[in-house]
Amino acid sequence: MPRSRDRARLGPVRARVVGMGEIVLIRHGETTWSASGQHTSVTDLDLTENGVSQAKALAPLLARWDFTEVWSSPRKRSLVTADLAGLEITAVVPDLAEWGYGDYEGRTSEEIREENPDWSLWTHGGKGPGGETPDEVAARLDRALAEAEALLDRGDVALVAHGHSTRVAAARWLGRPARDGREFTIDTASIAALGYEHGRHAIALWNLTPWAADPE
Repeated sequence: MPRSRDRARLGPVRARVVGMGEIVLIRHGETTWSASGQHTSVTDLDLTENGVSQAKALAPLLARWDFTEVWSSPRKRSLVTADLAGLEITAVVPDLAEWGYGDYEGRTSEEIREENPDWSLWTHGGKGPGGETPDEVAARLDRALAEAEALLDRGDVALVAHGHSTRVAAARWLGRPARDGREFTIDTASIAALGYEHGRHAIALWNLTPWAADPE
């Protein structure tokens, strides 16, 4: 478990609110579709070889937190990322699943705009059966965040999820609509932390990857 790692070798830890944990968002490692830009929700893809390496490299970064709970999306790419990063999953949470794209599953934004030039996921959402609106995604991320925040007096909570779902989570943590998640780009196998500043919700860390932390 990351909490047992030698923190002395990890360098200085960021300032934290005393007595209050953080919600740590972890995006899964690379898949073939995340690399190609294809929208991936219910399709249960494996990590690529690079994605496996990315997930393993998260472990020393995650050792900076003391996780009392680790929740994962039901998708294999999230579950495997958590395991490779040295995390012990305590709950599989359907609300953390990726945005439901419906008929747009497996298609790139460029392909979708060939038939619908004005389309934006952040405005129009998915299409057809299984396609979710921004408000529907926001509602389930709100539930997950509220449940996680209630546990922060005990320590940190990790949420292992996906690109669009973590971006919506960040927007909702700040009290902004789901569409504002478009302002938060996030890489595969990256870490973000939702915390507090003077008692108000704040983004404490965003889009930290092992390569950004250690370019060498």
